[in-house]
Amino acid sequence: MNKLEKCMAGEYYDCHDKIFLEFKAHARKLVKEYHALAYEQKEEKTNILKQLFGEIGTNVSVGVPFICDYGRNIHIGNNVSVNMNCTFVDCNKITIGDNVLIASNVQLYTAAHPVELGERLTPGWEPGMEQYFCRTYALPITIGSGCWLGGGVIVLPGVTIGAGSVIGAGSVVTKDIPENSVAVGNPCRVIRTVNGEKV
Repeated sequence: MNKLEKCMAGEYYDCHDKIFLEFKAHARKLVKEYHALAYEQKEEKTNILKQLFGEIGTNVSVGVPFICDYGRNIHIGNNVSVNMNCTFVDCNKITIGDNVLIASNVQLYTAAHPVELGERLTPGWEPGMEQYFCRTYALPITIGSGCWLGGGVIVLPGVTIGAGSVIGAGSVVTKDIPENSVAVGNPCRVIRTVNGEKV
């Protein structure tokens, strides 16, 4: 298994390896070009997003500023609005379905580190070594079709938000949310169902 395959499989990987640095450099170049465009330059902006993202549907808007890590791991469906100041840390796959609203300041984090210090530190690391000092892994995030993520929502690695669900502003989503749910809080919890679903 190569380094990229390890990353996508959710195993520990060296995020400073050459291949990931190349992904980051490519993404930063495109994001810089994207930010330089005027609001009304829709066609040019769409062309850059097609180069940046792994997949993009029709009628997709991404407000600026926008930050992502690799870009290539972001897969977006049709009729998606990503408002300003969003951060997508796409070290693993981020899948966003159709008809999705993502409000300002939403953060999607696929990358993480072990909680235990002994597991988090890279074995044999000492100050001054070129080797990166901590272990990193990444897990995919899925946002189902018809979802709305309110302002300031944070979604953590490995989370799936079911189709038709609404996540209240400021929530921190640490676990999967079922379809057709309204969920709020930190940690985010379901408070009711919507879209004709029975409680």
